[in-house]
Amino acid sequence: MAIAELHFNATRSLQKMTSATVIVPEGRPGPFPVWYLLHGLSDNHTAWTRRTNLERYAANFPVIIVMPNGERGFYTDAPNPPHLYESHIVRDTVEFIDVTFNTIADREHRVISGLSMGGYGALKLALKNPDKFGACVSHSGAVTFGHGSLADSDLPEDRKWLAEFRPLFGDNPRGGDNDIFTLAQKIERAKLPQIRIDCGTEDFLINENRELHAYLEHIGVPHEYQEFPGAHTWEYWDEHVQGTIKFFAKYLKVDL
Repeated sequence: MAIAELHFNATRSLQKMTSATVIVPEGRPGPFPVWYLLHGLSDNHTAWTRRTNLERYAANFPVIIVMPNGERGFYTDAPNPPHLYESHIVRDTVEFIDVTFNTIADREHRVISGLSMGGYGALKLALKNPDKFGACVSHSGAVTFGHGSLADSDLPEDRKWLAEFRPLFGDNPRGGDNDIFTLAQKIERAKLPQIRIDCGTEDFLINENRELHAYLEHIGVPHEYQEFPGAHTWEYWDEHVQGTIKFFAKYLKVDL
């Protein structure tokens, strides 16, 4: 596998230069499917390659792996630019990758996954843009983040989060187009991506993931859901990204 760090313009979405890490198969002619792999809140586009054995795990997986920099934007378009982190992925980055690399540029050959904030982003972007992504995976996702209220609070920790994320989500995103629960309920069943969700039983987000799993079962949205021992750690994600590779390989009908 070859690894490249790209620096390119995201002037339509972020109004600045941005970066992405890309893993490309070597010794194969292509064209290739594309896997978008999203980072968490405290990370950037280098985290997956620095913190896990992703390159080794994917050595026999004939896909291009794109790890964009989503900053702390929850892969969400704010009401006012230049913080259009959803558009940054589904428009600017997808277009750039398809022009630059030898990709199979259709929904059936484009998949997306992520951890924590990126797990939320992967599910949301796939459910909201089913013409772009055919399958999605969330590890330890912050899956209820767009499903609650950002009302005022007297707690200092809450005020810090409110100041940062209210400009992205507004006061009450529940029921809107950043709410995974609402997107799953509204999407045409024929357009549903294949969905996989996992979370560690010691993860502080486990109850959020159980809530989403129960809701998806309630409304009849097919998905895989698994819980494993582990917490919100790179040890957990390093282990379970291997399950994502197997899930996507099965979806893409490729041999590992």
